[in-house]
Amino acid sequence: MLDISSFQPLFPEERVLSEPRERTSTLLQKVQALSAYQKTPVGQAVAPLLRSMNSYYSNKIEGQHTTPANIEQALQRQYSNDSDEKTKQLLAIAHIRTEETLEQRLAGMQIEDLFDPVFVQQIHRLFFDAMPAEYRQSEQGENVIPGEYREKSVRVGKHIAPEPAVIPRLMREWSGCYRRIRGMESILIATACSHHRLAWVHPFIDGNGRVCRLHSHLILHRIGLTQGLWSPLRAFARSQETYYARLANADLQRRNDLDGRGNLSQEELVHFVLYFLDCCLDQIDFMLGMMDFAGLRLRLHHLLAYLHANPWQISSEKSLIRPEKTLLALETAALMRPLSRGEFAQILGESAATTRRVTRSLIDFGILRSGSHRDDLHFALPLQSLRFVFPRLWPEAEV
Repeated sequence: MLDISSFQPLFPEERVLSEPRERTSTLLQKVQALSAYQKTPVGQAVAPLLRSMNSYYSNKIEGQHTTPANIEQALQRQYSNDSDEKTKQLLAIAHIRTEETLEQRLAGMQIEDLFDPVFVQQIHRLFFDAMPAEYRQSEQGENVIPGEYREKSVRVGKHIAPEPAVIPRLMREWSGCYRRIRGMESILIATACSHHRLAWVHPFIDGNGRVCRLHSHLILHRIGLTQGLWSPLRAFARSQETYYARLANADLQRRNDLDGRGNLSQEELVHFVLYFLDCCLDQIDFMLGMMDFAGLRLRLHHLLAYLHANPWQISSEKSLIRPEKTLLALETAALMRPLSRGEFAQILGESAATTRRVTRSLIDFGILRSGSHRDDLHFALPLQSLRFVFPRLWPEAEV
């Protein structure tokens, strides 16, 4: 029987944490700067897009990625006739629904409860409950029971996962360590450590990587760091080889007396923590650059200039969008608040007929949305707008 100390250390000794703590301090400072953009209309438009993007990148890490356009179609319940493609669409939708549902529940949860094994099982249960029963199978054809620990021995690469009988004990040990952690910097480090150690336990027959990534994202969301504007999942996928290599290296056994006090290498666990934090910093820096007001204003102008020059994009023989005149109205809707039709017309300064045509064109393209022809105009981010408004955020959506 595997000893309970087999995946120690769960949290590195303080003597090796100076570099991770420097990273977390920098991260928290940058998150504070990013928070200024959270409640802007453009910031709020990013949140649902981020869920779709997370599902895409989590699928991609598993080698099961579909296209952004197919994800958008699946959100409208339009599934591919190809069985494999439909499976990928369903996996993406399951991720989106699980992330959205649990984000809504997090406000009523204590941070330590996110490290409860029951919460981990809940992530798995919600994800696979969102899949039709006939699709709840591993690649090896084994049935996946939502939320239930595996009852079969498995090997993942070079890693021989713990025997099923010890999973409940290991998960209690995992929980007991991380739920005691206090202080924002330490919780960040614990989130990274828990990501690897949860993957090491491999508690489910399938879906472990997805659960680990969702778990990390949800903790970062709960402690107020992502603010609906970023997620490390994008960085994991964009450095996929490094992600897998760091996970595998943290499986290695302790090298010598200086390499911690547990069975596994403390040095490699710290390397994974640094990689995890660097992924977070990379995404925060990227979004800080994208959300900068001056840069965003320029990119909105580029979008309007494109729509003016390419009226076929908005089903019009002739575009009445004048970029210089339309920019202020669109910028106000993006950076300040939704606008009434009258306010939009006043800022635009065009005739009533032209205003209606311009408004309709922007709605048809999707950069504005409205419930009816009388409702307020809300800023939105359709996939086709990303190459202008948020270039490189989701490059695959720009194709």
